[in-house]
Amino acid sequence: MTERCFGILLAGGRAERMGGGDKPLRRVGGASILERVIAAMAPQCDGLVLNANGDPRRFAAYELPIVADDAPGFKGPLAGILAGLDWIAANRPDVALAVSAPTDTPFLPLDLVRRLKVARSDAKADLACARSGGTAHPVVALWPVAIREDLRHALIEEDVRKIDRFTQRYSLAYADWAAAPVDPFFNANEPADLAAAEAIAAAAEQENSPLPGK
Repeated sequence: MTERCFGILLAGGRAERMGGGDKPLRRVGGASILERVIAAMAPQCDGLVLNANGDPRRFAAYELPIVADDAPGFKGPLAGILAGLDWIAANRPDVALAVSAPTDTPFLPLDLVRRLKVARSDAKADLACARSGGTAHPVVALWPVAIREDLRHALIEEDVRKIDRFTQRYSLAYADWAAAPVDPFFNANEPADLAAAEAIAAAAEQENSPLPGK
């Protein structure tokens, strides 16, 4: 439970359903979604690394190390997780664990890392994944940094792109959250989701009940 843990923030997607651009830079409740994710994750981790493709200067204001996918071709979130694990192994060899989280989730829970660690430890599992209302969120997961060579082989040699296909090779524990009144893993994939997130944030502000990341 005392193992150091780094956060891998995933911003490498193409945002096609949002009409392109950077979803993490869209604003909810007066702050970018990325600001909210950082605010939620930074207190829980020994540091954060941002996975983003393209010109890294657009994220320079956030003062995080930025790594692009290092697997050839666009292979989705597993490639971003691998890039983050590689960065951690090279730059923070004292860190044994990493938690991945997408940067289009403005309401991440403030106990995410602790509960993923507890679930993994209690089940004596290799990995742990978040779940809300019975729905698993494979991209929100706890990974041993040492898994990265297995992940590299799966991505590059086997072209495994779905997180579930990779994690089924290991023992996997789940940490559970309620999905109401607000799903902590709500993600903004489309313009309508941004409007919904804005309404959630506004209601929380009105009730003086700040949401994670605010």
